Amino acid sequence: MKRIVVLFNLKDAGSAADYETWARSTDLPVVNGLDSVDGFSVHRASGMLGSDASPPYQYVEIIDVNDMELFGEEVSTDTMQKVAGEFQAFADAPLFILTDAL
Repeated sequence: MKRIVVLFNLKDAGSAADYETWARSTDLPVVNGLDSVDGFSVHRASGMLGSDASPPYQYVEIIDVNDMELFGEEVSTDTMQKVAGEFQAFADAPLFILTDAL
């Protein structure tokens, strides 16, 4: 299994309420419906442990992928391309980090 961690801030023109509504109504159900995905969650950063500093990113997405080849095929569909385009309208330079469990 691969885990993709996505770190991002909203674009200046983006509204947190609009993004979170879209994430709940569109992003989460569509991505969680992919056969290649075992789980997908979105988290709002709320602070830094042991510090009063603001976190460097507003949001974190975690995608657990059971089949990277199938995932590549599924994210190429028209539906996923539409969802990805909508995400890009909200997210400012997201970082997609591919991880392996130890």
